[in-house]
Parts: sequence; structure tokens; C-alpha cells
Amino acid sequence: MSTDPSFSQRLHQSHAALAEMPAPDAVAAAHSDQLATVIREEIDRQGGAIPFRHFMQLALYAPGLGYYSAGSRKLGPEGDFITAPEVAPLFSRTLAHAVAPVLKALSRPAILEVGAGSGRMAADLLAELAALGSEPVSYSILEVSAELQTRQQATLQQHNPAALACTDWLTSWPENFTGIVLANELLDAMPVHRLVRQQGSWQESYVGLEQNQFVWRSGPLSVPELQTRLDEIDARVDLPDDYVTEINLAAEDWVRALAGHMTQGLVLLIDYGFARHEYYHPQRQQGTLMCHYRHRAHDDPFYRVGLQDITAHVEFTAIADSALQAGLKITGYTTQAHFLLGSGLTELIATAEADTEAHLAIANQVRRLTLPQEMGELFKVMGLTKNLAVSLPGFALRDLRGKL
Repeated sequence: MSTDPSFSQRLHQSHAALAEMPAPDAVAAAHSDQLATVIREEIDRQGGAIPFRHFMQLALYAPGLGYYSAGSRKLGPEGDFITAPEVAPLFSRTLAHAVAPVLKALSRPAILEVGAGSGRMAADLLAELAALGSEPVSYSILEVSAELQTRQQATLQQHNPAALACTDWLTSWPENFTGIVLANELLDAMPVHRLVRQQGSWQESYVGLEQNQFVWRSGPLSVPELQTRLDEIDARVDLPDDYVTEINLAAEDWVRALAGHMTQGLVLLIDYGFARHEYYHPQRQQGTLMCHYRHRAHDDPFYRVGLQDITAHVEFTAIADSALQAGLKITGYTTQAHFLLGSGLTELIATAEADTEAHLAIANQVRRLTLPQEMGELFKVMGLTKNLAVSLPGFALRDLRGKL
């Protein structure tokens, strides 16, 4: 293993910016220290360094301690970040109009949401489907966190208590699922391998310890699948030394697992990211890794482990390849703005209440959801199908499958 100087320099710069972050309270700080101790012990057990993917897995999902496994509030003004369903009820309402015709085409009109966050999308989506007369026979939420399950139940009780009658919670994939699978901002939170190109070859980023602090190390590739992917990247583009990027094998495995448990239906993946030619662009030299703490974004995954989110943008070409290999079809790929507009967002705006305050609120929602500098262009929507012939209007305005 060797210390990566480019990483070390970025870490120093990041620490200067992080000095202005709000300090956690004593309980949160103690929680972070406890998780950091667990990760340090794992590093020692593994001989002094672990792949960053392993570090990210522990930081986000270590039982009872990881960011998504513990009880801190993550979404909304009191949390660390905010998602489209929290920003704008129009998001979920429009999504309901997109999936309502599909529900009617299915032999069993069920919905499975994977990683439902606060539960707000489920509440608003089911309310709109009820208004359309297109309620599913069941709405399942696949959520492994007991704390988030409780929070989702509370959200439904507050915003749409009638929906509780058809909603159930799962901790593993259902067998032979027929229906619609929804995953909003799920793939970006899966642990990624982090790679750096040095002297014409690729090294993997590991996490080690120096004076009991987490530090970056460079070492050999931890799994052979990475070399295959890196060879494909090198064949497409000439990337410079010190180029940093991420590969999300976990997201590809997730797609294959989903395909294996699905009999018939539609999958909608909504997340921020790029097609391969954009993702591995020579100018994207520092990768896409991003952390979120108290609504502040930065690039230091070692800061306050367990108290901050760690994400990486999605490489949608890899997702499409995995889907095709698993027997799924790509029914569409476009920006969030074009998907929402094609799915009836404009018509929903036209039916809104006429008072000035309501119009201002709706205008703000539309701006956040569709403008390029907000969520409109960076967020993408990909549709996958299995044993289902369906054409969604949301992909008709601008279908980007040819860019994959």
C-alpha cells in the first residue's frame, strides 16, 4: 500500500472547509466515535487497510451505528439532505399519473418501493392513485432499517392514513413479484469501489490509519471484475494520471437480484448520474463522491462517520448493461425534467388552486424539479421491464437510450 498524494492534498483542503461545519451534540459525537472505533478495529483485523467500498459499507450500514442503520434524522430541514418527494408533492403526484396506466396493464397491480426514505413519496403517490381510481392491490416497502420503517409508518399516518390498509413492510425481496418497482435515490447510496489512475495504471483506494486517523492508501484491485470494467473504460477514453473515479458493482448486483425475483412488471430508477461517456470524462478528474452533513456538501468521507451521508453518482450505462444481461428490457432513459413533463406535470399545474400563495408554492416546486441547475438535468429516470409491453409518455419527449 502507498499513500496517494493527490488524495492527501484534497483531504487537507477539505478539512479547511469542514472547520466551519456545525458541531454535533455530545450524543451524536459519541455515536460517531463509537462507529469510528468499529471501523478502526476492522482495519486492524484486515492487516492495516480495507477497500474504500468496505469503509463506505460500514459507515452507512454497520448494524445500529451506520448512517442508515441508526436513528438520526436524515431527510428534510432537520436532516442532512432533501429528496424530490420532500421538496415537492408534485413529484409523487406526477409519478402516480405515469404509473397508473401500467397498473391497469398488469395481471397483479402491486407496487414495491425500495428504500422509501421518510415515506413521503408513498403517502403522496397513493393519495393521487386513489384520486385517479387506480389504487394498487398492495404497496410494499422494502426497508431493512427498523427505525426508518417506524418513521415511514408515522408519515403515512400523518399524511395519508387510509393508505396504511394496503401497505406492508419487507426486509428482503419478495418471490415472483408482479408489479411496479420504484427506487428513488437508492443506487447512489450503495457502496462503491474508488479507483485512481497512477503512472498509466489503475490502483484501488483503500482506507488505512495514521495516528489513529483515517487516511487514503492506494493498492491493488480487490476484485477481478474491476479490471474488466477498467479495461473497457481505457478502450473508450484516454484518462490522465491522478484521475479519480468510482465503480458501483453493488448497484449492478442489485439490478440482477431484482430481475431474478421479478415475474412481470416495470422498474423505475430515479437518481442523479450520467451515461458512461459523460461519467468517465477526462475533465471529471476528481470523481463524483459526495458527502452531505446538515445540508452542506463536501468530499471528505472520513468526516463524522455515521453522521453524514456518502454518495456517488450513478453510471447508468452499467445499470443498463446489467439489466439486459439479467433479462430485462430498457423501456426508456431520460432526464427527470422531461420525464415529469411527459407524464403530465403541466396538466397538474393547470388544475392547481388559483390563489397567489398556492401558485407561488407550485412554481417553486416546478423550478426545483425541472430546471437544469436544480434537479431537472442531473437527475435521470430509467425504465426497465420484464414480460411487459408498455410505452410510458414520460420517455416520449426526450428518449436518451441512444446516449447509453
